[in-house]
Formats: sequence, C-alpha cells, structure tokens
Amino acid sequence: MSSSDLTTPGLPDSDPANADLTHADLTTDRLVLRPWTPGEISVVVSGGRLAHWADDFPAEGDLAIAGFIAEHPSAFGEHGQRQIIERSTGLVVGAVGLFWPPADGAVEFGYGIVPSRRRRGYATEAARAIVAFALTAPGVDKVVATVEPSNPASARVLVNAGLRQVGTGEELITYSTA
Repeated sequence: MSSSDLTTPGLPDSDPANADLTHADLTTDRLVLRPWTPGEISVVVSGGRLAHWADDFPAEGDLAIAGFIAEHPSAFGEHGQRQIIERSTGLVVGAVGLFWPPADGAVEFGYGIVPSRRRRGYATEAARAIVAFALTAPGVDKVVATVEPSNPASARVLVNAGLRQVGTGEELITYSTA
C-alpha cells in the first residue's frame, strides 16, 4: 500500500498547500506516519470524527496534541506531528511527532497509541522511525523524550527505540539518544 492509498476522499483540509504532504510520510513494516492536515486538526478540536480513524481515536493524548498543533502551526509538516496509520486497515491508531525546532541540537518527541492497538509493538515501531528520521534532520544531534515514573511501558518503548535513561526526577524520567 502506498501512502497515496491512504488518502480519504473528501477529507477536510482548510489549507490546500498542506494537502499534498505525502512526500513527508514515513513508512515502516506495519505503519505509515503521516503529517496531520489542518482539516483533521479542526475535526479533532471540534469533537468530530472521520471514517479513517480507529473507533477509539482520538484518545486523550491525541486531543492534547491536536490542541497543541492548532496553537502552533509550525507543528504541521515534515518535522512536526504525525498520525500513526495502521497499514493493514488504513486506520489512524495514534500520533507521534517531533517538537520542532531543535534546541541546542536536541529535539524532543512524543507518541501515543489508542488502547485498542496497544501491545502490538506499534509504539516502538513508530518511535524507532521518528527517532531515525529526526537524527537525519538539520541541526539535530540527539533525540530526547520524557516519561512519568508510573509509566514503565513507555520507558520500555524508549529503550527499545534506542534511547537510554539520562536523568531522573520526581515527576519525569528523561531518555536520550546521546
């Protein structure tokens, strides 16, 4: 399946210039990481639903990311936030993305998978892809992420994606590629 096969006819998009972001798709064995469109963000923010979303998408974290993107248009595009699309179904099952631009050579990323698709390795697969992509971007020397100590599953994802623990705080544990 090519990324163009994932286009949904009639998908709302308020900015035609962002309509063809398929060049920025990242494809893994089982996933496509595709940049959000302004139309998709509008639908999430307004509480709507689109047919190409898993039944439990958007989850709470996806709502937060959509709000972030709505307030920070720089989060659109190749080095921003992306939807995680399950290649076998074409459904959006989560989100992953970079918090661009890098600061002092480091860029942070985050991710989330809807409950119905967890425990399939999708988070690790998406994290590996976004980390590898980030490390090829201009001005990026390392990729970082943080997790709450109460979330060991997310910490395992980061380790499996090639990051190592570099800091521990009461509220957050920091992981980095360098």
